[in-house]
Amino acid sequence: MSEPALETPPDDVPAIRVLLVDDHPVYRDGLAVLLRSIDGLDVVGTAADGLEAVAAAEALSPDVIVMDVQMPRLDGIEATRRIAARHPDVGIIVLTMSEADETVFDAMRAGARGYLLKGSGQDDISRAIRAVAGGDAIFGPRIAARVAEFFARPPAAADSVAFPQLTGREREILELVAAGRSNGDIAEHLFLSPKTVRNNVSNIFAKLQVSGRAEAVIAARDAGLGRGSDGTTA
Repeated sequence: MSEPALETPPDDVPAIRVLLVDDHPVYRDGLAVLLRSIDGLDVVGTAADGLEAVAAAEALSPDVIVMDVQMPRLDGIEATRRIAARHPDVGIIVLTMSEADETVFDAMRAGARGYLLKGSGQDDISRAIRAVAGGDAIFGPRIAARVAEFFARPPAAADSVAFPQLTGREREILELVAAGRSNGDIAEHLFLSPKTVRNNVSNIFAKLQVSGRAEAVIAARDAGLGRGSDGTTA
């Protein structure tokens, strides 16, 4: 009997389109075979480096990309940054051997919404793909512990420009989040789809290194955003 995380989804739910990116063909092909065996997941393609990943994201329109970090030609962090900027609806999970703080937070700042170590099991990877496809951010237990440690440190001095890691659209959405707008209100206000808003909000949480909406609002208001009722600063 399958584990609960791997139960067969309803027939009317489309399969999650997954792109795998890794420069090691044995690992890449093995993971592709594994994921293709799971109901509800559809591995639509693979790529061997960051440049191939950027091109494949454009050509194949995946829902989720599972991305290695250390690759030739273009590494996974820069590939993530380029894909997230052009395709904010695509959820990116970084899957790597490294759990160093610098790599974790570089991936988050680049726009990754998930971070797992390569030792993660089938259930963990499948669960992460489903979560990220639904607009959530997810991190493995050891990575989550490092994120918690980061938040326990004294805050760094604020930059002269608040949140320079955000794109213009993400900053616009954060302004409205800080003003107390719901995702539905933001979608209507900016003429965006609810999914686009949800994914942008998840990207904002990852880039700001916050655990949820309340923490993002606090960070934004501390930086002077969202103080007016209509989403403008007072």
